[in-house]
Amino acid sequence: MVESRHALIIANDTYEDQGLKQLRAPGHDAEALSGVLRNPQIGDFEVDVLRNASTQEMKECIEGFLLSDRGRDDQLVLHFSCHGIKSESGELYFAASNTKPRLLDSTGVSADFVQRCMSRTRAGCTVLFLDCCYGGAFSRGASVRASRDMHVLDAFAGEKPSGGRGWAVITASNSMEYAFEDAELTEGSTARPSVFTHAVVEGLETGDADRDEDGEVSLDDLYEYVYDRVRDQNPNQNPSKTVQMQGTMQLAHGRRRRIRIEPEPVPRAVQDALRSRNIFTRLGAVAEVRSRMASPALSMAEGARQALEAVVRNDTQQVADEARRALDDVSLKPAPARLDFGRVPRDTAVPQQTVTLQGIPLARHCVAQPAGKWLRVEESSEGLAVGVDTSAEGRLTGDIMLKGVADDAVVRVEAEVVPPPPDKPPDTPTDSEGKGPTATHRPPSRPVRAPAMAAATLALAVISVIMLIVAADKAVRASIDLGQVGMTGEFEDSAGKFSLLPPLIVSLVTAVAALSVGALARQELRSRRRRYTQGARSATRALVSLARLCAIPVVVLGALMSIAYPIVITIW
Repeated sequence: MVESRHALIIANDTYEDQGLKQLRAPGHDAEALSGVLRNPQIGDFEVDVLRNASTQEMKECIEGFLLSDRGRDDQLVLHFSCHGIKSESGELYFAASNTKPRLLDSTGVSADFVQRCMSRTRAGCTVLFLDCCYGGAFSRGASVRASRDMHVLDAFAGEKPSGGRGWAVITASNSMEYAFEDAELTEGSTARPSVFTHAVVEGLETGDADRDEDGEVSLDDLYEYVYDRVRDQNPNQNPSKTVQMQGTMQLAHGRRRRIRIEPEPVPRAVQDALRSRNIFTRLGAVAEVRSRMASPALSMAEGARQALEAVVRNDTQQVADEARRALDDVSLKPAPARLDFGRVPRDTAVPQQTVTLQGIPLARHCVAQPAGKWLRVEESSEGLAVGVDTSAEGRLTGDIMLKGVADDAVVRVEAEVVPPPPDKPPDTPTDSEGKGPTATHRPPSRPVRAPAMAAATLALAVISVIMLIVAADKAVRASIDLGQVGMTGEFEDSAGKFSLLPPLIVSLVTAVAALSVGALARQELRSRRRRYTQGARSATRALVSLARLCAIPVVVLGALMSIAYPIVITIW
């Protein structure tokens, strides 16, 4: 049979009884946990979420989830995020939306009921997560009292189920204290249910819970990660675990898996040469090991790499430097290191882009781990084929972590998913059957708007430079003329004689126009990037940049001349 994975998340944050505190975290936690468990690249579970259900609804759903059509190939995860209540007789109950603290037997879901269902399931593995607020379950007006210690795992002690390999229970804290006195909470009841579930989600989503970096997050991996994270945030809270299971259960795919290759030792003669007292012999041995590291046989190449690392650690500076340069051959070198898909209409198929892995075979041997759920990465003959999920609008930015035998590398991926274009106009010519464009209909050609605007920008910038030169020439001639007239002359008359102002004004206007049109061209290129060819994009950027180099000095010099003109007129 094919393995199947199912999860049921029960989250109750609203209660009819006024004595039960309304919780803030369960709803958010349910959404976050269901997302990470559903993700095919992480948990790959079929997930059902039950929110603020009644006692009867909770019981029916739990019993159906654990017992209906289950087999040894099924893996089950059951998660509670709600209040946990201990009765006066010492029994543990989970609070439903209609639970009444004084009537727990009839309105609460007992841990004994859950344990009985787990013992009867035929599923191969069952994991129960309890993120319940035992301390602080009641607010003003509650009248339930209980002993101070609540050992949660005691409620699930027992033999493993007759079918399957067993179960495990992980709880946010084992010993939960009630601290009630006259229906008032004391400072001892400060447990927050979100800390535990947040740690579970974080460990699975980031892959940090994969402690041994074997590519899978086991139950033990996750518990160790969650224990450390919860203790860091709240030293008084100790997650606990009990396991009645043969073997272990893989909860999720990790994202920290490293390449592990069984190394083949270098030949004995090469080892002896690496230990020679003669430095030239050792240098020659390093060159030989470097050539072995380039072998397509990865075991041989890995053995050579490890031998070179030993040389770097133990040999003299000269030989170690040579070995260090050889080890550069196994560094990850993805090309390009940044992919930009530009603006992509929602729900459209996006052409994949390729990341080429350069270097020797050992350097190209790596694991790609996308950091975003929207990233799609597949191995190809050329390297990695990268695509994006366009189901949701918005700006997408994420990394693909590449983990090799020697180092890591990152490929940044960006895209912007925009609303889809409007539907095709109804008057589009169709064929005789009305199924599509006619044979004479031609797809629209590549737009030329941005390059044309860039060319206009450059033309305006050149005109502004020419007119500024003309204005400067006229200013010089006017000054010479004023000098010949002497002190009785006026600069305004000389400027008017040589028509100084018109070319100065034209130069400023055309320079400002060039900058404005250039900005529009760049905006057009950004907004419709994928409609232009690479050559058109490059030409547009080059023309606009050249125009800016011409227009900006003209604006500055023309402004200075315009400011100086009235000052000179006043003086002369």
